[in-house]
Amino acid sequence: MIVKFIKNWSLPVSMSIGALAYIVGRALPFSPTAKGEIMEVVTLLQPILLFVMLYCAFCKVNPRDMRPHRWHFWLLLTQCMIFVSACLIMKYINAVSAPWQSFFLEGLLLSIICPTATACAVITQKLGGDSSTTTTYTLFINLAVAVIAPLMLPLISPQGDLTFFAAFFTISKKVFPLLIFPLLLAWATRYFLPRLHKMILSVRDLAFYLWLVALAIAIAITCRALWHSNATYDDVIAIAAATLMMCLFQFVFGKWVGGKYHQTIEAGQAMGQKNTIFMIWLGYTYLSPLSATAGGFYSIWHNIVNSYQLYKKRH
Repeated sequence: MIVKFIKNWSLPVSMSIGALAYIVGRALPFSPTAKGEIMEVVTLLQPILLFVMLYCAFCKVNPRDMRPHRWHFWLLLTQCMIFVSACLIMKYINAVSAPWQSFFLEGLLLSIICPTATACAVITQKLGGDSSTTTTYTLFINLAVAVIAPLMLPLISPQGDLTFFAAFFTISKKVFPLLIFPLLLAWATRYFLPRLHKMILSVRDLAFYLWLVALAIAIAITCRALWHSNATYDDVIAIAAATLMMCLFQFVFGKWVGGKYHQTIEAGQAMGQKNTIFMIWLGYTYLSPLSATAGGFYSIWHNIVNSYQLYKKRH
């Protein structure tokens, strides 16, 4: 009974384990040096897990199936237009708004422009969708973010002498290595190491289980960021509300657009599931340390939505 419950509700269980791990780790009598070393190991382990997880997921993606779809265009247009509008609104009211209003807008801004999660293909496969179309959209939106973010973010958060090209390459270094490299390696495995490719495909849900471990680590890091943020309740509530609102809107809108092209699951996941690790970095680098917690809150919301969708699929 317990094993079945854990299997059916693996995403909430993973998030709970991550939060509990941070609480217990903080309570243990480790020295500051030991805690720093643990954080270094966790920081190193997370991208490795994500790389292996994506490699396993991309092994299931046939490069011949990766082609543009019409819903790709509509989702890209929507995300870019809302992001530009949010930046202009923030520039106008930044000087007169209360702190919680600024954090609310920052949460909206980060939630809409953050590119699709690299784990999107994993969840799409689990829900029975076509992961090749979501992988294609993930490539498109990451490229769009690398171009539009350096153009608009300086309007609300000047970065000194940082030029567009410097910001473009800085963002590209954050979003592309963990997306392009595992994809190319998976395709090389498919064509040059067919036995290894077949063996990887034979291990059912391997990428999903790796994602559960990466998710627990991400939640633990989020708890740490919240603990050290020195934020007021109003500020935290504003960011949590903004990310929840945008999470629900993007899942619903993506499903609505995808439904017109018979790809409801794929479009919903492509727009609703976000690369929250990148969102945390983007907020901390360009906006404020507190706005970086938007990635943590969004991670909670989109995994709750995915848990519900997995529940509906089981029934």
